[in-house]
Amino acid sequence: MVETTVAEVMAELAALEDPRAREVNERHGDDHGVNLGKLRALAKRLKTQQDLARELWATGDTAARLLALLVCRPKAFGRDELDAMLRGARKPKVHDWLVNYVVKKSPHAEELRLAWSDDPDPVVASAGWALTTERVARKPEGLDLDGLLDVIEAEMKDAPDRLQWAMNHCLAQIGIDHPGRRARALDIGERLEVLKDYPTSPNCTSPYAPVWIDEVVRRQQDA
Repeated sequence: MVETTVAEVMAELAALEDPRAREVNERHGDDHGVNLGKLRALAKRLKTQQDLARELWATGDTAARLLALLVCRPKAFGRDELDAMLRGARKPKVHDWLVNYVVKKSPHAEELRLAWSDDPDPVVASAGWALTTERVARKPEGLDLDGLLDVIEAEMKDAPDRLQWAMNHCLAQIGIDHPGRRARALDIGERLEVLKDYPTSPNCTSPYAPVWIDEVVRRQQDA
């Protein structure tokens, strides 16, 4: 198989640049103009190429980094490599995909979860909370859920946006998946009122934790 070069891929990404897509993405803090559906189609054609993924990541270009996360082999990254990547991933979409598509599948996920959750950088800490939310949902054994609720209750209201969002997701997940702690999760959400007025499309669930918890639990009971 002929390996694709970074120059070839960057040329393809440049050709996919759409000013309207860039305008929409920039409103969310992302500096790229590539339609994500087209980006995924390109990744599907390239298939998994770990060396190419590392080279694309090294460009620092947001679209190239998103593509890198789609064509990489998540388990091939070392712990320190992932830590450095996370700290360099300042754009929201790159940060989100790195955590969800790569770190969650890594054998280093739990070690990084613990390290990041206490990091003084709120963006790094938000990644730790995202990994904690994953554990709340999939593997809660060994987690101190009451301790997590204590921290959320004390710190979420005044946390910076990205960290607040991640803590709020964890609060909702505890309320959804752990009926014995649902009443406390609802009470914390109601008292703190975090994201209560967040604009939500008609067909979407509000991120306000009490509404989010009630809606998902209702759907589960109706299923």
